[in-house]
Amino acid sequence: MKTLISFFFFFTIINNFGQATISGKVTDQKGVAIEGANVYIEGSYDGGTTDAFGVFSFSTSETGTQTLVVSFLSFETFKKRAEVKTMTDLHIKLREDVNTLDAVVLSAGTFEAGDNGKVSVLKPLDVVTTASALGDFVGALQTLPGTTTVAEDGRLFVRGGEAEETQIFIDGIRVFTPYGSTTNNIPTRGRYSPFLFDGITFSTGGYSAEYGQALSSVLLLNTIDEADQNKTDIGFMTLGGTLGNTQKWAKSSLSVNASYINLAPYNALFPDRNDWEKPVESASGEAVYRGHFDSGLLKLYTAFDASNFELTQEDINYAEGFHFKLNNKNLYFNGSYRGMLTDVWSIFGGLSYTHGQTDVGIMDKDIEDTENSYHAKLKLKRRFSNRLKLNFGAEYFSTHFNENYQDDRIASIHYGFMNDIAAVFAEADVIFSKKLAMKAGLRMDYNQLFKASEIAPRLSLAYKTSKRSQVSLAYGNYYQNPNNDILKLDQALQPQNTTHYIFNYQYNAEGRIFRAEAYYKDYRHLVKYDSEFIDFATNFDNSGSGYAKGIDLFWRDNKNIKNVDYWISYSFLDTERDYKHYPYAAKPSFVNTHNLSVVGKYWIDHWRSQVGFSYAFATGRNYTDPNIDGFLNAKTKSYNNLSLNWAYLLSPQKILYFSVNNVLGFKNVNGYQYSNTPDLNGVYSRRALLPAADQFFFVGFFWTISDKGTDNQLDNL
Repeated sequence: MKTLISFFFFFTIINNFGQATISGKVTDQKGVAIEGANVYIEGSYDGGTTDAFGVFSFSTSETGTQTLVVSFLSFETFKKRAEVKTMTDLHIKLREDVNTLDAVVLSAGTFEAGDNGKVSVLKPLDVVTTASALGDFVGALQTLPGTTTVAEDGRLFVRGGEAEETQIFIDGIRVFTPYGSTTNNIPTRGRYSPFLFDGITFSTGGYSAEYGQALSSVLLLNTIDEADQNKTDIGFMTLGGTLGNTQKWAKSSLSVNASYINLAPYNALFPDRNDWEKPVESASGEAVYRGHFDSGLLKLYTAFDASNFELTQEDINYAEGFHFKLNNKNLYFNGSYRGMLTDVWSIFGGLSYTHGQTDVGIMDKDIEDTENSYHAKLKLKRRFSNRLKLNFGAEYFSTHFNENYQDDRIASIHYGFMNDIAAVFAEADVIFSKKLAMKAGLRMDYNQLFKASEIAPRLSLAYKTSKRSQVSLAYGNYYQNPNNDILKLDQALQPQNTTHYIFNYQYNAEGRIFRAEAYYKDYRHLVKYDSEFIDFATNFDNSGSGYAKGIDLFWRDNKNIKNVDYWISYSFLDTERDYKHYPYAAKPSFVNTHNLSVVGKYWIDHWRSQVGFSYAFATGRNYTDPNIDGFLNAKTKSYNNLSLNWAYLLSPQKILYFSVNNVLGFKNVNGYQYSNTPDLNGVYSRRALLPAADQFFFVGFFWTISDKGTDNQLDNL
């Protein structure tokens, strides 16, 4: 027995002699002890946890150089590689994990819509459940602050900028012709179906160095990464029909949508102010393929649409009216790949191609436009840590634009331009702590047409003032070429330029968000010309300038009132420009000083319905009255529009949808047209520029047939 006891005693001594003790204390950066942290030797079973004082101690039989790991929720994992025998009386300070949901977010000038952003002001469904949007993502974004109500146009006018100053990207690649073609006083629509997108980032200023050729704003649309099941979508509407199908396989999926629109039946029931010889007719199709690889995702997106119409509009200078016809075809292709090269390196590459062909007949004139454009981009990202990430890349834009013009007086004229732009950019995301972050970038563009280079710095800062609030600052310099209508006539110009300064405050609680943002924009090198309407004899230069400043407010709440979701947007805009044919600086005719938007949605359980409304108010816009002295010397009355919608769930996966735009029939005026010559009393007569129709009615039936049978069209409406 004594021999056995002696053996165990000897074995214990030998075993302990071969082990080392690892000890120390774990605290945060302020020295506060962290209880419950996991401490262990990587690749072994040796470890322990910290006590109430942050102290740990355990033994290990590992020898030599090893890696000590310390981890705790909401803190960055700490690793220390050293000789085991030196790992005693350690003092380890953990840093807060800057990737947590309550960390600061760089948000100045940016609105996110989607399920993937940390702070989303809109959800994907808001695009089609907002009463005034009429199923167009641009219409939904016009309920956000920073946008201007230009009802007769339909495009995005942001913070005193023209619509052409906003550029749209799909999966990070430029869309050159994002809107359908139209004519005066008939608003256009976005070409692309909102059902294929699950994320929207709308930046009203101060955006990343990755994006160029946009003076005022960028809109980033991200297609759905992965389909959830096989399904078919069928829609019947007062305007036409839609059909979509999604097929899902193990590592890939394909979604195809097609639609046909014909306004002839609608116009027969509800005639408008135009004399239609051929109402709007259009056919379109979209397809997106997604292929998953072990370390990346390939997306191929294509869209095609063709539309045509012919009408005669009232015109004060033509007793027989103003005749206009249009035939447009547009093809867009977009391919992109995003993946990981290593644990710390990622890559993105993409290419888009646009082919647009438009044939316009204006009275006795015939104009044929052809545009071929492409955009190629390659971007690399290096992740040094959770606190430092570097993006850099290069891209190339190319536009070939040609136009043929002919009328009864002259022979056919052919003209146009070719322009290539090469750009490089680099940008660093630096997160100092959960409370402080910075994005700093630099972009350089070389413009082949103008033989000129521009360097554009960008900077954003954000500081978290409390658990639910933060402030942000943004600065950026931006360049953009004059538009095609100018470049086709004169290429001896230079890019236009603006500088953004933005201050943002944001409060974000569960189900509620408040944003307040002040900004200033300084415009330089805007294009001026010496005739009211540009033609071959017009002289152009870059002597124009301007400014825009204002305040944007946004509040959304879907928490405090049961089954109710609503948001309120308000914008104040003060701006003047000396550009185009302006004799001096003035507030442009597309600007409203005050814009207010209120959107509400209410779910009624026993009706199996969602009802909603959208109200828009905007103060009047400037126009020039030749009967009094001055330029842009008069103002229209204020704009009002109340729209209602109702989505009724007939049965799972079947929805009946109703909407009425401008339900109260407000008589909105977009401006005035004056006669070219005065009457015998020296007075220029005028007519009001009214919408084609004061109201618009929509009825649709939507049916989803899916494998799981769980989808219903309330997920789409």
